[in-house]
Amino acid sequence: MDFGTIIGLCVAFIAVTVAIILGGGNPLGLINIPSLIVVFGGSIGAVVAAFPLARSLSLPKLVMKAIFGQNTDPAEAIRDLVKYAEIARREGILSLENHVQDMKDEFIVRGIKMAIDGTDPELIKVIMETELEGLMERHMQGKMVLDQFAKYAPAFGMIGTLLGLIFMLASMDDPSSIGPAMAIALITTLYGAVIANAFASPISDKLYFKDQEEVLLKTIIIAGVMAIQSGDNPRVVESKLLTYLPPSRRAEIMAAEAA
Repeated sequence: MDFGTIIGLCVAFIAVTVAIILGGGNPLGLINIPSLIVVFGGSIGAVVAAFPLARSLSLPKLVMKAIFGQNTDPAEAIRDLVKYAEIARREGILSLENHVQDMKDEFIVRGIKMAIDGTDPELIKVIMETELEGLMERHMQGKMVLDQFAKYAPAFGMIGTLLGLIFMLASMDDPSSIGPAMAIALITTLYGAVIANAFASPISDKLYFKDQEEVLLKTIIIAGVMAIQSGDNPRVVESKLLTYLPPSRRAEIMAAEAA
């Protein structure tokens, strides 16, 4: 579970709620079912119309991934790859076949299996990089769904406001109803802005961050598999892979190994 996402979303909604209370308002008074239907229903309908149905229906899955998805740890992958490099150096690359069942990452398994089978190094690299590019494309398409949801929500909030104003102007014969009607009309704009800026856009940005984490991890794995296939010394393999990490993270890993 990504607690940062949960904490951030809670802080955003709590800040809005506290601001309403400090301003003398009642948060429960801002609940308006027709406005929710316009904003949520309209935004979801627009997303379904904009993307293939299967992609649109993945919206709940994307949200769950951003909130509950595990953060990747490149340091663990580096340790595993260095261990496999040591085995390959000591016993030969074919000996890694006995350790495939213990490998945790399927991407490492595919790369090591190709190296064991004697696949041409350039072909291994092309295959793994192609898979990585496909992963990036899928992630970007998922992010686009949330980006469009964030774009449509304020627009449908404005549509709801216009509808409220139309209904208000149609009943101008009762001046006492103008104030409450105007307040209801503006609620949909509030809903659209809050949904876009306190939910959809942050979730989209978190998906992008997770995509970058996974791309880094798989880039490290590709470099590690290629180094193992070429028979590099394990220390050289570790040095190569650590260059993908920021200096502070490298220092942590080196300190942990020294301890």
